[in-house]
Amino acid sequence: RGLIQDPLFVPELRKLFLKQIRRESGELLDSVLVSYFEAPHSFTGEDMVEISCHGSPLILRRLLDLGQNLGARLAEPGEFTLRACKNGKMNLTQAEAVRDLINAQTDAAAVQALRQLNGELSGALQPAQHKLIQIIVRLESALEFVEDDLPPIEASQIKRDLVEVIEIISRLAATFASGRALRDGIKVTIVGAPNVGKSSVFNRLVGRDRAIVTDIAGTTRDTISELIVLSGIPVSLTDTAGIRSAAGEIEELGVERTHRAAADSDLLLVMTDGSKETTAEDLAIIAEAKETKHIIAVNKCDLPFRANLDGVLALSKVVHVSAVTGEGLDQLSAAIIEPFGTVDSETAGLLITDSRHYDLLRRAQSSLENSDELLDQSASEELVLVGLHSALRFLGEITGETTADDILAEIFSSFCIGK
Repeated sequence: RGLIQDPLFVPELRKLFLKQIRRESGELLDSVLVSYFEAPHSFTGEDMVEISCHGSPLILRRLLDLGQNLGARLAEPGEFTLRACKNGKMNLTQAEAVRDLINAQTDAAAVQALRQLNGELSGALQPAQHKLIQIIVRLESALEFVEDDLPPIEASQIKRDLVEVIEIISRLAATFASGRALRDGIKVTIVGAPNVGKSSVFNRLVGRDRAIVTDIAGTTRDTISELIVLSGIPVSLTDTAGIRSAAGEIEELGVERTHRAAADSDLLLVMTDGSKETTAEDLAIIAEAKETKHIIAVNKCDLPFRANLDGVLALSKVVHVSAVTGEGLDQLSAAIIEPFGTVDSETAGLLITDSRHYDLLRRAQSSLENSDELLDQSASEELVLVGLHSALRFLGEITGETTADDILAEIFSSFCIGK
């Protein structure tokens, strides 16, 4: 009422009202839509009033200032979603999906976030949790009421059920490589000697003339980055200065930045010129790249092949391309994302995209595998149950059933302000 300056206004449930918000001086600030949601029928599960104003940053800033002058405060990062989670409107994986949906860079990433928001991850974990609880109950009962060892038939059934739970968790964890690349993207740095066509191939992959290209060696003096999407995966592609003995201070700085970009990348794209004899610089760059995840792109395949690379390319993924004709560019794009898995937004199943989820899945799997080994060794039920209870706790942490408040605070600190 203070914002709207109408003491008689009482909004009805789930109806929109057009109202005016004025400054302290009485000057009109904006015409807004006001709606009221009564607990528990709101995003957070609490009584909530929503004000929808025009999207001008200036109007938004002044509206927030007015609210704070009347005693309101700015929400903490993720506070509304945290309240929704604590009030049972969603579980923790769904809350994290809100953040992922806001930050999605591709259609495929948005689809995965929506699947998680709709509860698919918690649904995928439910069979494993249910079966694990059944195993625990059977072992706890045997511990309490049976003096002798478990009957062979009962022990065999527990073993089969435990293996099934391990397989469910293992399948989910195995999707993390693709899921992480889908959500966070991958960093690809193009390196090579000067004038081998790095910038030309960079422009081809980007789809426009982003980097300056000339026949003069050393034209690129600094790193240039662009975000592209290959098969649903965001790729931060970086063009760099040619690696050689620097001819001056500026070129030396460029080469230094090349080394930094290469060290920070997920994949190195090593360029060589197939139309010329291979130089010592080429060989040194290839040798250094072999210590990391890399692809070798042999450029200028539209010209006669003169490079002497016999034996050099062993154990490396090699793609022949032409920046002039575009030949081999599709194969190069496929090779870039191959180590990280391809994602089709329409056909991909549920993927684990969050490192927290992956870590807890792996810890649960390790605990279950340890209990499985103890079962094979006919260890006591007490020892077997230790790993089973640990695994159940780890799975509960994924959905927030057993997550400590300090971990919740860390998770929601990565959210945007408010939502």
